[in-house]
Amino acid sequence: MRTAQVTRNTLETQIAVSLNLDGTGVSNLDTGVPFLDHMLDQIARHGLIDLDVQAKGDLHIDAHHTVEDTGITLGQAFAQALGDKKGIRRYGHAYVPLDEALSRVVIDLSGRPGLEYHVDYTRARIGEFDVDLFLEFFRGFINHAGVTLHIDNLRGINAHHQAETIFKAFGRALRMAMEADARMGDILPSTKGAL
Repeated sequence: MRTAQVTRNTLETQIAVSLNLDGTGVSNLDTGVPFLDHMLDQIARHGLIDLDVQAKGDLHIDAHHTVEDTGITLGQAFAQALGDKKGIRRYGHAYVPLDEALSRVVIDLSGRPGLEYHVDYTRARIGEFDVDLFLEFFRGFINHAGVTLHIDNLRGINAHHQAETIFKAFGRALRMAMEADARMGDILPSTKGAL
């Protein structure tokens, strides 16, 4: 089983992430930011990742540090759990609709952080959640997981639907990329011999 437990403590946040990449999509989430918990649940459920995230942050200021640091800690845990990457597919992609919204996520477990994020939310807030923070979440994740990630919201009117399609597609793309490829056997999917 590909598992990891990572704790990250700063003066702004205390984050603990435990995950199992070969799970069944069970989650236990308490970040203090309800909409972030809802999105993390999409990653777990659609990625078939068992995910436990416990966070305490300076929410009296705003949710920025908590959301960003959750992305960082999740990225660290993902990199640790993924291990040497031998025999995986490496690449993953997903298109996910929700009513009028449609998003595409493409990922390369390349060992190199890179993010292309093209999302024009139709409003700045979803309830109390500032949608700008999703960019910080994904930046934190890719920088510490070492992945290349392309996120495109292709259409949408409802900002909640836009966000949800992104996170569902992210979970499904992750699932595809980290799956074992029977034809690869114990081979690293890179001509360089390193990821």
